[in-house]
Amino acid sequence: MLRGFLRDRAGNFGIMTALLIVPIIGVAGLAVDFTNALTVKAKLQGAGDAAALAAIAGSSPGMRAAFAMQGDGTIPIAQEDAKAFFRGQLQHVTGYRIDSIDASIVKSGKNITSVVNYKATVPTYLAQILGQPIVTVAGHATASYEAATYRNFYLLLDNTPSMGIAATQTDINNMIRLTTTQSEPNGCAFACHISQTMPDGSVREDQNDNYHIAKNNHVTTRIDVVATATARLLQEATKNRGNNTSLYRMGVYTFGKSAENMQLQEVVAPTTDLDTAAATAKANVNLMTIPGQGFYGDRITNFDTAFTQLTAKLGRPGTGTDPSSPQKIIYLVSDGVGDSDKSATCTKPLFYDQTWGPRCQEPIDTTVCDTLKRQGFTIAVLYTTYLPLKNDWYDQWISPFQSEIGQRMKACSSPGLYFEATTQGIDDAMTALFNKIVAMPRLIN
Repeated sequence: MLRGFLRDRAGNFGIMTALLIVPIIGVAGLAVDFTNALTVKAKLQGAGDAAALAAIAGSSPGMRAAFAMQGDGTIPIAQEDAKAFFRGQLQHVTGYRIDSIDASIVKSGKNITSVVNYKATVPTYLAQILGQPIVTVAGHATASYEAATYRNFYLLLDNTPSMGIAATQTDINNMIRLTTTQSEPNGCAFACHISQTMPDGSVREDQNDNYHIAKNNHVTTRIDVVATATARLLQEATKNRGNNTSLYRMGVYTFGKSAENMQLQEVVAPTTDLDTAAATAKANVNLMTIPGQGFYGDRITNFDTAFTQLTAKLGRPGTGTDPSSPQKIIYLVSDGVGDSDKSATCTKPLFYDQTWGPRCQEPIDTTVCDTLKRQGFTIAVLYTTYLPLKNDWYDQWISPFQSEIGQRMKACSSPGLYFEATTQGIDDAMTALFNKIVAMPRLIN
């Protein structure tokens, strides 16, 4: 009977499956449980990175204690900060057990280094069949605060027509009053800057346009405020760097000088001569000119093009450890609404102009921001609040996404580097955002 059974080939598949089912489930379980362990590991690493940074952030008790120390050495309070912050980041994460956390925060001269190590156990499920009840995960995060972190700042200022709105409610009221005519009974709150390029290449400005009406009657526009705030920021950077004149290099750019030639305008080439740069920016950051109302279907604010043209000039970001390898910060100041001729990738419904073609009005598309951040650029964003305009065009095309404008501007920025300010707050906000950047620690590993 036994010899007959062994010679019989019927039912081999079923028998083999029965014999192999346990190891098959075990191996599959290893894959599932290992993937789960990697997911937990990623969350723990994120908490470790955040804890290493938080322990030496400018506002933390540990950082304040570090600067109060007379000499070098470990900073116990910062080490406790790091451990507490690590646990706090994981309050809603389940499926693991922390075995150990240790932190080392050490001051050496003006530099502070933070190291957070962790080890955790992740229980398995299917892999227990093979005798593997747990998976151990471990890692570390290192951050450094260096007083002498070299940085290049590239201020990208939106100077397109929407930034010509009068700065305050008083300015708006005055602007409307000054521009109210028989042909324009409702007046206009925008200081449209009209100019034309003549056949000989010279540019002739319309001395009677709203821009000159504002200038001649001391009406402040939003772009005027941005120009003044930019100059103040450059002066703040001069004070902040002290005697180390190579610590910061700064360049100032606008979206373009004229709508007829929408090319990035370099107002100030990157320089360490920040006093001269401040004066140059104050005098030369102006509203973009247009040859007339409705030119190019008003499709003049293109964030994708501005970012692309700017980054083509910048090269790769560095570590910030010396002047030859500076960190690179793109500092965007804008009201956050794009108005361009892109159609295939527009994130909002298109308007089709019979003369000019598709018009894409949308909050800033963050795709280009995400790409730049992955390349190592830091993006700081000052959102100059887009003011609702009570007219039919606004109601149909802008109002539906008004609430998204600030959200997308924040999403464009690097973590912690977003401010929103109405016109009155732009000056202080630009300087505050700069100071926040230079006080930030640097994640090393």
